[in-house]
Amino acid sequence: MSDTDARIGEIVKSNDVVLFMKGTPLFPQCGFSSRAVAILDHIGVKYETVDVLQDQEIRTGIKSYSDWPTIPQLYLKGEFIGGSDIMMEMFEEGELHKAISDANIPAAS
Repeated sequence: MSDTDARIGEIVKSNDVVLFMKGTPLFPQCGFSSRAVAILDHIGVKYETVDVLQDQEIRTGIKSYSDWPTIPQLYLKGEFIGGSDIMMEMFEEGELHKAISDANIPAAS
């Protein structure tokens, strides 16, 4: 396991919900990241973000870590969920809210 994989693993394991994205929740740097943030904000869940534009190793490493080629990437309780398209499908079907609820992830304060 590389140092980058170890760093990513620690981030994923230490946060109930983590979104690897381009930019920040206040200033997303792509439409897909903006949509992912909007979904999580609408659900009202507490989440952490990692701006992959600030760390090239994380930006490339997250793609191999998850075996998923695009960013953003969402993890719940250490499990890779998917990118913004999958998040949107799950949100529209009520599956994302159910997964968050089933995992006993707290609401945002």
